[in-house]
Amino acid sequence: MRHAANKNILKVKPYPPGKPIDEVKRSLGLSEVFKLASNENPYPPSPKVISKLTRELKNFNRYPDGSCFYLRKALAKKFKVSQRQLIFGNGSDEIIVMATRAFAGRGDEVVVAQPTFLIYQIASCISGAMIKTVPQKDFRYDLKAMKKAVTSKTKIIFIANPDNPTGTYVTKKEVDVFLKGLRSDILVFFDEAYFEFVKKNDFPDTLKFLKKYKNVILTRTFSKLYSLAGLRIGYGIANEELIDILNRVREPFNVNSAAQIAALEALDDKKYYTGVLKTIEKEKQYLYMQTKKMGLDFVKSTTNFILINVERDSTQVFQDLLNKGIIVRDMASWGLEGFIRVTIGKPKENKRFVKALKEIL
Repeated sequence: MRHAANKNILKVKPYPPGKPIDEVKRSLGLSEVFKLASNENPYPPSPKVISKLTRELKNFNRYPDGSCFYLRKALAKKFKVSQRQLIFGNGSDEIIVMATRAFAGRGDEVVVAQPTFLIYQIASCISGAMIKTVPQKDFRYDLKAMKKAVTSKTKIIFIANPDNPTGTYVTKKEVDVFLKGLRSDILVFFDEAYFEFVKKNDFPDTLKFLKKYKNVILTRTFSKLYSLAGLRIGYGIANEELIDILNRVREPFNVNSAAQIAALEALDDKKYYTGVLKTIEKEKQYLYMQTKKMGLDFVKSTTNFILINVERDSTQVFQDLLNKGIIVRDMASWGLEGFIRVTIGKPKENKRFVKALKEIL
């Protein structure tokens, strides 16, 4: 019954997820399909994670720990923050939704970049807020322009750092200037889903901002580096008062037991994930080199994906690659016509992508 729905809901364009491998196999009759579309880690969780989950399967008849006690304790120790400064979500996406529910209502404004992660706009629209988009400059967040876009109605500013879909980041100096003089009643939301992939000396240590600014929250996830995208678990860190407000809109038992167990075990297996990071970086350099050989421009990335300008109809290139069993992300719906976003996969997957793209072009 469309007429009975919340009017804000009808304004929302549902988030378009990457196509599942099995669906592509079925629909195109392919026996082998490689997914390089959703910025997932191509490698499975560490053997320690898998072993621990297997041992705990017998206990999944019980509800999960609603407070994520052991994971909370481990992360508080790791980041030297109070346990009361942490909140957990069904992926860090859920914390984005919590923030818009808690702080942005009808008549309020939310400032986002264009393009950037689509969930910011979707969640804000559902809450009834007005969305102000600020174009990126040379594929980077324009923090000066975003600050100028602030009005008396602004309640939240979302900053993806590094950004999805460009893979670029804003520096410590840029964030320092941005936060200075900004109204303290505006929530500044730093989405750091790809934090672990960044190897830049001028990347901001957002945790330090928490001590100076009470209106800052940062979120991170176990979906990317830690290979737990299918279990959905992320976390946020902010001052205790802000976390208390978010907990009032958080659903009980929102993080399942398997996710909590896996995340805790993953944190403890530094050796495995350090090796994964090195492999992904090596493969990223391979894709850079091959893209240059094809004469295509790309955006240098601090993440596990690359934005590539294919210099033609990206939707057609996406479909042609799909027909060859390669799933990438067509960026036309993000306002980036002519671009595709490619997740860095395993060596075999990356070579197959390069071969298929050469044939298409």
